[in-house]
Amino acid sequence: MVLRARPRDATPSAHDRVYRALRARVMHGELPPGRVLTLRGIGAEFALSTTPVREAVNRLAAEGALTITASGRIATPELGPERIEELAAIRALIEPELAARALPRAHFALIDRLSILNGLINEAVIRRDAPGYVRANLDFHRTLYLRAHAPAMLALCETVWLQLGPTMAALYARLQRNDPPRHHPLILAALRAGDEPGLRLAVRADVTQGLRHVGG
Repeated sequence: MVLRARPRDATPSAHDRVYRALRARVMHGELPPGRVLTLRGIGAEFALSTTPVREAVNRLAAEGALTITASGRIATPELGPERIEELAAIRALIEPELAARALPRAHFALIDRLSILNGLINEAVIRRDAPGYVRANLDFHRTLYLRAHAPAMLALCETVWLQLGPTMAALYARLQRNDPPRHHPLILAALRAGDEPGLRLAVRADVTQGLRHVGG
């Protein structure tokens, strides 16, 4: 009996590979708002047929990371002020709760790790690297929230980050800021002090401050 190798894009992980790569690009703002994508173009980049690419795109569209029109046009989300305000409100509700749940497990090694990540954010600020800034900033928050041991809540939070990624990177690049997030030192101080009210307040201010500039 002759055994034939399965085509590369027939493996169960093919669409997952595309999904994860595109998801990271959208979440970190590496693709601008309204960037049009094609199944053929994505397939060519990953050396895959359109079937696994379509599965990945549909999965991302279900999460709000991509939009698909009735005509089949695929693009990254372009958010209006009302939608951004809604997503900011969701962040203000979920993220302080995640931080508070993480507080009892915020040992010194975690705080040191967060301080290092905050340094990477500062480096991205100096380089004026908008996607790098968004990536490092989300890593800062995710590292803290993982200690909350609340996977469903964190999954909801990441869905919001995913929808906001292109807009946040474009906004940061437009503002040309040269200062690091001012509330991160307050977050770190509250973690060191075990100050839950202070931590909630600092996180809420941090996740909403940048969005106030949208539409300005």
